Amino acid sequence: MSLPNNNIQREPRWLGPSGPARTPLIPSISAARWLLVLVVAAGVYFFYGFAVPVLAALVIGFASWPLYRRLLSRVGGNTTVAATIAILMIVTFLVLPIFFAVTYTTGEVREWVAWAVHANRSGAPTPQWIIALPFAGPYLDELWTRYIGSPGAMGELIQAVSGAHIGNIYRAILAAGGGAFHLLLTLLFMLIALFFVYRDGSSFSQQIDMLGERILPNRWERISRVVPATISSTVMGMTLIAIGEGIVLGVAYWIAGVPSPVTLGVLTGIMALIPGGAPLSFTLVSVYLLASGSHIAGIGLFVWGTVELFIVDKTLRPKLVGGPIKLPFLPTFFGLVGGVKTMGFLGLFIGPVLMALIVAIWREWMHEVRSAETGPNVMTDEQAPPASRAAE
Repeated sequence: MSLPNNNIQREPRWLGPSGPARTPLIPSISAARWLLVLVVAAGVYFFYGFAVPVLAALVIGFASWPLYRRLLSRVGGNTTVAATIAILMIVTFLVLPIFFAVTYTTGEVREWVAWAVHANRSGAPTPQWIIALPFAGPYLDELWTRYIGSPGAMGELIQAVSGAHIGNIYRAILAAGGGAFHLLLTLLFMLIALFFVYRDGSSFSQQIDMLGERILPNRWERISRVVPATISSTVMGMTLIAIGEGIVLGVAYWIAGVPSPVTLGVLTGIMALIPGGAPLSFTLVSVYLLASGSHIAGIGLFVWGTVELFIVDKTLRPKLVGGPIKLPFLPTFFGLVGGVKTMGFLGLFIGPVLMALIVAIWREWMHEVRSAETGPNVMTDEQAPPASRAAE
């Protein structure tokens, strides 16, 4: 047996020849941790523009993962084929209808703003149905004449409220059409990211579990169950049902003869994300129909909206959402408004989900604090927080 030759000349390093071993200034574990933090910070800095589509893909992937597992079993476990079919189904039944609705709504809103510009230029008379309203008709007629009927009155009101001229608002809405290309690119990146979430989600979740158990060894088991249940219940219970209510009530608006039914349907879907928003929307539209003289259409729309809301809340929502995590009104509202302000249109879906996660984690921490104070076996299942019951 030949001994290794220690005199073999080593290849020179890129930064020069290596020196003898010395005592490190920083322990290797600390250096590795700080290097990891710097790499993550650099990644966030350079790729923050892709955060919204990637986050949307993760939310959709979490929410639809049980359905995707069924599809995966149908195709024999081929992740590539299953991910491709899932993406095609999402594009067909979710992305395209939303995109067409937003595009059509933009056109209707432009018509509204064009009417506002014309009314600001020459004034607009009070509609007859407003004058005919009992009790409030004369007062509303006076307000309409003061703020809309007189030339330039609407522009002064808008400038006093928002600080912008009506012409600037009109040009901003016209320029918003150029944002459709940005929205299209965002949707494209989201679908690409969602494809890889479906295809490599199982292995990625195992890596996340390994990392989570190292970072939060005592809490990761509960958090790893609460987070998927929270995302699934929020998306299924708020987002998809809100889209469905917007479509159903939008069709009802069109049948009832309401002007701009697509825009009102989209607004109803957005309002349905907020508790009590959908009933308020179709009630106001019903009141408009009654005031304008369409009594049968107004009563029929109100009855249809009430029946539809009862069916959704009593039958569809419990079936779609198993053990929903109910959010208070204020966190839901903040999640919706903050999501739109930060992430644009996709923030309608991401904002409430992030707020639901915050509330669920907070409830888990409060549950652990109470368990530590009163004992681990004192709190029953009925006394447990909703997030814990949904996770179980």
